[in-house]
Amino acid sequence: MNQSIGLVAILVREYDEALNFYLGKLGFRLIEDTPVPVQQKRWVVVAPVGPNSPNLLLARAVGDEQSSRIGNQAGGRVFLFLYTDDFWRDFRSFKAKGVVFIREPREEPYGTVAVFRDLYGNLWDLLQPR
Repeated sequence: MNQSIGLVAILVREYDEALNFYLGKLGFRLIEDTPVPVQQKRWVVVAPVGPNSPNLLLARAVGDEQSSRIGNQAGGRVFLFLYTDDFWRDFRSFKAKGVVFIREPREEPYGTVAVFRDLYGNLWDLLQPR
């Protein structure tokens, strides 16, 4: 049997503000942005530059329940792990673009890591594995 995770959905307030963050600040690439008029939404998929990376579906929250979870999809824990081949390049680039780091860089047995918030408050590890 062959299986893989095709997409990870992340709740967002609005598509364009999310795209500005993921494309403009993190340097992700746009995979798809297709209107779905019958559901009054868009199918918006982004991904980090690099091979074999799961894609993120930017899912606009609908209703109070979904909206209440924007920025807290993992209950305050790190939600996503962005691997890099050059930690310091990406750390400096993200900081220069206004990405907020809530845990400064540190060396761990598994690699160099720092924790940042996305535009909604979800926590991410920026990680260069050993």
